[in-house]
Amino acid sequence: MTSRKGSTGEAIANLIDNGDAALLAASARGDAVAFRELVDRYYRPVYRLVWRMTSCHADSEDIAQEAFVKLWRDPRQVREAAALKGWLMRVASNAVIDRSRKRVHADIDGAIEIADPKAVASAPLDQRQAARLVDSRIALLPDRQRQVLSLVYFEGLSNIEAAAVMETTVEAVESLLGRARRSLKESLASE
Repeated sequence: MTSRKGSTGEAIANLIDNGDAALLAASARGDAVAFRELVDRYYRPVYRLVWRMTSCHADSEDIAQEAFVKLWRDPRQVREAAALKGWLMRVASNAVIDRSRKRVHADIDGAIEIADPKAVASAPLDQRQAARLVDSRIALLPDRQRQVLSLVYFEGLSNIEAAAVMETTVEAVESLLGRARRSLKESLASE
């Protein structure tokens, strides 16, 4: 005879082996283990998207968690389990956009620049410096352009998937990508 503890462990293992649909249904019944498995599956890509969209801002973790809190409150909001990742990314990216609209932005052009004493003007950029430079230029792009770059280039979504997350057309995604690339190319040309 299997002990009660053993059967609980088996039930948890079976639940984890199930797909998102079973986990969503269990979460809707208040099953914290099922919800934890959903968080384990999708937190990292949601966080990466938010981190990129906020230009590595300290609020990234809070914003990513907001998406999961919204899911916990009502898992039935997700109509199709196959769309769960996209739904979470849409909720998180909308939260980033909402916060950026509310935040009062400082005048970046008026900020004092501090030169790196170790930097040599004629030395080529190392990979980390180049990545920071690109990230800083991405941060200056409009919200939707940052969002589409993050989804397509950094999260590996197709244009079709990005369009679904952004609730727009594939043509709009392609247009946003084109504008974002041109803006980045222009701003990085002098570097």
